[in-house]
Formats: sequence, C-alpha cells, structure tokens
Amino acid sequence: MKKTKLLALFLALCLLVSGCSFGKKEPEKDDNIIEREENLSANIEIKPEIPESSESSSSEPEPESEPAVENEIGSLEELSPYFQEFADLGSEQIPWGPGTNFDETGKPIACVGLQSEYGKWDTDFYRDGEEHKGKVYLTFDEGYENGYTPKILDILKEKGVSAVFFVTLSYAKAEPELIQRMIDEGHVVGNHSSRHPNMTTITMEEMYAEVADLHNYISENFGYDMYLFRPPEGAFSERSLALLQKMGYRTVCWSFAYADWDPANQPEHQKAFERVTRSVHDGEVFLLHAVSETNTAILGDVIDHVRNEGFTFEKYLP
Repeated sequence: MKKTKLLALFLALCLLVSGCSFGKKEPEKDDNIIEREENLSANIEIKPEIPESSESSSSEPEPESEPAVENEIGSLEELSPYFQEFADLGSEQIPWGPGTNFDETGKPIACVGLQSEYGKWDTDFYRDGEEHKGKVYLTFDEGYENGYTPKILDILKEKGVSAVFFVTLSYAKAEPELIQRMIDEGHVVGNHSSRHPNMTTITMEEMYAEVADLHNYISENFGYDMYLFRPPEGAFSERSLALLQKMGYRTVCWSFAYADWDPANQPEHQKAFERVTRSVHDGEVFLLHAVSETNTAILGDVIDHVRNEGFTFEKYLP
C-alpha cells in the first residue's frame, strides 16, 4: 500500500515537472521558421489562369501617329511692325526656272545657285543637306478639282507615299471631303494663297491676307496648321520670302516641273514618264498638277521607277 502511494506521488511530480501541454496554445513560430515555410511554398508550381486568346493580344500595337506641326502665324497687328524692316528688301520678282542643264549629281544648275542665294529665307528649290540624300519629295498644285485627286490619293495610299497638296481657299471651300482625306491619310496640305495672285505685285498687308485667310480657314475648319507655302506662278521677291518666314512658313519652289497644267493639252504618257524621271536627284522637289490626266496615269510607274533608282519618297516636314 505504501508503494502504491509512493508511485502515485512520483507520477504526479513527473507531470508537474515536464510541463505537460494538454489544453495549452501552440507557441508562435519564430521568423526563421516562417521564412523557411514561405520558401517551400514558393517552390510549389501553381499554374496561373490563362485568359482566352483574343485578336488584339496577338496583333502588333498600332504605330503612334506623327505629331502635327504647329504654326501660329500671328495677327496682322503683331507682324505689322516688321513691315518697315521688310520694305528695305527687294520687291522685284526674281526671275528663275529649273532649266535643262544639270550638274554631276543630276540637280538643275539653276536651282543649285538659287538654293545657295535664297535658302536663308527658308526657301527650297530642292531640299539641301546630307539629311536629304537619297530622298525625294512629291508635291501637287490644286487650283481647282478636275476629278483626278481621288485617284491620285488611291495610288499614293497603295504605294505608301506622302505628298504635299498645295491648295487655294476656293479649293478648300469646294472640296472639304478631299481636304479631310488628305489630312487623314498622312499628306501635307500646303498653302497656295487664298486668291492665287502674283505675290510680288501686292502690298505686304495683302500678302499677309493671302496667306492668313487660307491658313485660318483650314485651322478653324479642319484643326490643321499649314506650314508650307507655294507661291502662285512661282513668283517671289526677297520681301515676300521674308514675310512668309516671319509667319512661320517655308516657301517651297521646285527642281522639277513641266507643262502638265492644261487639261486640253496633255502630254503623251510615255514621253511624260521619261521627262519626269530623267534626272532624279537628292532632295528633288517634284511639282505636278493634279488636274492632269497624264500625271494620274503615270504616277504609279513614276513612283516605282524612282524607288528602283534607290530613292525614297519622304514626307515634307519643316
């Protein structure tokens, strides 16, 4: 009996000393244990949910559109203080033409001299400089619509070529759909004056109005700022070039043009093609009239030929 009591007492003492944990909370894990468990979980492969494929996820992103050129020309009141300064410049019309004599690079010799003398007024007879090597620029004059511009735009879209369309105010008012299409398809809409006068025969206030009236109309109706100007008849003076430069414009003449403007007297297609492509050169500025059936017929072949000669058609930026 005594042994039994002693054994019971011994067992009770063992339980007390061992700290038996019946009903006791589990102790908190230390940081090392938690880190080891997290690492272990990270090694377990869990397949993410794969969304159903869509057309947009597999296609390439749309290219960013080219930012528009901004050109706030200033009001007549803002520019009129410069008129006296410009009055000291020559007002006489500068006689010029590309001619038929070319240098070793294919450029018209007359244009090389003109570019050297008048390029300081932001004027191009061709685009000069190393950055224009291997590049050419396609421009059209639009005095009125003769039904060929939609086809010309179709060809340019097919070939991936950006051109400049120099328009008058009457053209812009009569052909808003074509103006919008030119803008939407990445072409440059250029200023060919409001009423197509010889710019050397009018006052500076009239010069300003010829440019500003069309500029403001296009800006207000199409949200587009014009920045290139082609002088009607190709007529310019130092005074007109200086005013245009002050209005934020670049004057664009040309290093190729031919008699294509009379719908009733159109050049024969093959001869026209040979004429247009006979002296392609770095920085060339082609002037074609969009009223021409011949130009419309040969345009695709001209583009292909010029490209085969190693040149690229570039967008005409300032």
